[in-house]
Amino acid sequence: MVMVSLSVLLGVFSAAAGTWLATAEGNTAELGAAALVLPNAPAGSGGGSGTDLKAGGQVQTTTDKPAPTTTSAPAPTTSSAAPTPTETSASPQPTTSAAPPPSTKAAARIAPSVTAQVIALVNDERAKSGCDPLSEESHLTKAAQDFSDQMSAENFFSHTSPDGTTFDQRIKAAGYPKPGAENIAKGQTSAAQVMDAWMNSEGHRANILNCSLTRIGVGYTAKGSYWVQDFGY
Repeated sequence: MVMVSLSVLLGVFSAAAGTWLATAEGNTAELGAAALVLPNAPAGSGGGSGTDLKAGGQVQTTTDKPAPTTTSAPAPTTSSAAPTPTETSASPQPTTSAAPPPSTKAAARIAPSVTAQVIALVNDERAKSGCDPLSEESHLTKAAQDFSDQMSAENFFSHTSPDGTTFDQRIKAAGYPKPGAENIAKGQTSAAQVMDAWMNSEGHRANILNCSLTRIGVGYTAKGSYWVQDFGY
């Protein structure tokens, strides 16, 4: 069982001042959200501010803390088909002939990856709000996976890398020119659990339900259970 801190910070980014203002709140999950408005972003994109939720009661450059939840991901299901029985026909003579049984292969339904499950859950929530579904985009996926791996390997939790690289810079470096937003989380053990936590946090929910966003990439690293959603216009 993953234990999470009960202390969380809510941060709001001031585009004019370029700083994060934080106030203490009680919460139970480690989350982080950031949004970006680009000069060429579509109108009504809803960016320009972000929230970060981080356990431990410490303010990080773009970090706050989130709400916890305990939901378990659905177990994968499998199905298989049994061979069709064959019939034997006999003639009055002592000889009999039988057709060989048809060859059949068991059809196994492969459970989607946890990142595919997250994308499916995101699009379920968007459909409820009247937003078009997000399409997975390979460059955003690379940016998200590389960052979840980095946070796990270097043991930090923030939208800003230790070298000062921001989420939009990482997305552009991965080859996607129009970054929109980022959600991060740590400690949740299933797609359903992390989505429940994000949807119960105002900033993360706003990113997920931003109808102006069109693309998504999701990263997950099992060591430490780091999650990243990168969104693009």
